[in-house]
Amino acid sequence: MTNASLTSPAVPRSNMIIKSIRWLSMHPSITLGGFLVSLIVFCAAFAPWLTHANPYEQDLLNTMMPPSWQHPFGTDDSGRDIFSRVIYGARISLLEIALGVGLALVTGVPLGILSGMAGKRVDTAIMWCMDVLFAFPGIVLAILIVSILGTSLINMLIAIAVFSIPVYARLSRNLTLGLRSMDYVEAATSLGLSRLRIMSHYILPNAIGPIIVQSTLTGGTVILSAASLSFLGLGAQPPMPEWGAMMSSGRNYLGVNIYMSLFPGIAIMVTVLGFNILGDGLRDLLDPRR
Repeated sequence: MTNASLTSPAVPRSNMIIKSIRWLSMHPSITLGGFLVSLIVFCAAFAPWLTHANPYEQDLLNTMMPPSWQHPFGTDDSGRDIFSRVIYGARISLLEIALGVGLALVTGVPLGILSGMAGKRVDTAIMWCMDVLFAFPGIVLAILIVSILGTSLINMLIAIAVFSIPVYARLSRNLTLGLRSMDYVEAATSLGLSRLRIMSHYILPNAIGPIIVQSTLTGGTVILSAASLSFLGLGAQPPMPEWGAMMSSGRNYLGVNIYMSLFPGIAIMVTVLGFNILGDGLRDLLDPRR
């Protein structure tokens, strides 16, 4: 066996690595946004290995401590380790994104596609309902819904999903109106395929790109909205390590210990920035004009 035959499998692998590096260098937004989002996901997945402190354990003899080797982000007013609470808070934030965006997707996208494919009366009725939701400022509508349903994390996510539904409904409707006139859709219609089959096999697969981009951008909005509602006391409740609730707890001690609000605020900023940059990169990548 020659040396060339032994080293030949490494050639495609090295070419793949070089092509991947080139591709990432050509898409800096996806690279940076993906790195920031991956960092949050990594912290959430490996939280027990990144910190051994219990995010709920109180140490009343060591309250309001500044950052140190034992407590990298300091301690809060109950002596709990802020670093562990920020790390475990990433899990709650990703759960907020998954549920908030997921509920808006499974409701708004079918409504939008149905509105674009159905007759004028159905289209008008659905869009009027979306206009009613659009008439309320998002955070005000969320506060109203939480006030009716009650204060809890799940109710807060339902409220966030409700004011996000019109965004997906309008986007899906506009995409459907454009795709409905395509030759392959008209051919499927002429062949007698049902409207449900056309929507699921022809409309949705070709509209998935912009919907994914919007979902990524909505992730940042969900984090900000959830943090705002929790800051107001309408979302996650103490002692849950949610970033907005942690900032709310630390606002009374800004003159004594700024770290209680600083580090959760930085975590929110990094997460929102990561999703926004990733969404911009995906939008440029999936833009057919490019």
